[in-house]
Amino acid sequence: MASLQHCPITFQARSPPSTRFTAGGKHLNLSFSGRFSSLKLAGKHRSRSRGVVRALMGDSAAANYASALADVAKSTKTLEATAADMEKLDQIFSDPNIFDFFVNPIIELEKKYDLMDELAKSSSLQPHTANFLSILIDMKRIDLIKEIVEDFDVVYNRLTETELAVVASVVKLESQHLAQIAKVVQRLTKAKNVRIKTVTDPSLVAGFTVRYGNDGSKLIDMSVKKQLDDIAAELEIGDIQLAV
Repeated sequence: MASLQHCPITFQARSPPSTRFTAGGKHLNLSFSGRFSSLKLAGKHRSRSRGVVRALMGDSAAANYASALADVAKSTKTLEATAADMEKLDQIFSDPNIFDFFVNPIIELEKKYDLMDELAKSSSLQPHTANFLSILIDMKRIDLIKEIVEDFDVVYNRLTETELAVVASVVKLESQHLAQIAKVVQRLTKAKNVRIKTVTDPSLVAGFTVRYGNDGSKLIDMSVKKQLDDIAAELEIGDIQLAV
């Protein structure tokens, strides 16, 4: 994963901003503070963030961007909405055609901005999330979007004292089952909040698995695959004993 350079990174907007950035009807001059010394969004996002952007090296470029976005979300009291935006972006950029389009250096920036506008509108992204994407395109760092989404999850969970539980199943579980899983994880971790993320995994055959804890290091395995693996292991042990 690429890291930000020690030296300041600068870019000049193609045209001066005509209006200040607004959210909820209020005029704002947002500053992505975080580990960034200065990263400001002023004006409509078409202005491409006029001025100077400086970034100090931190754990990683993606982590720095995620922290900066979280700072803006906190300052505008849109942390939950921004977290929802990150989930939308995770789905959007999981499409290899979309991801490849944005990281392709041959494609004109204007075409990338146009598609970004369409995606932001159709997905009802927060204005500052759309502006944030503009910065990533401007700085040719849109390739980090997947890592940024992951790191934002980490920041969000820390700020809200939330435990993330990833539930994998062959088919989507009912909401009441997910609620029961959340209660179990909360009891095990003593977390203030539990957030469930669902993924599909056909290899499980049936049942489900739950990963939680730091880096998903803890596992609750209620899958048929696990039961079949256990049976297979027992049979192998039995065969060895018979052979002896």
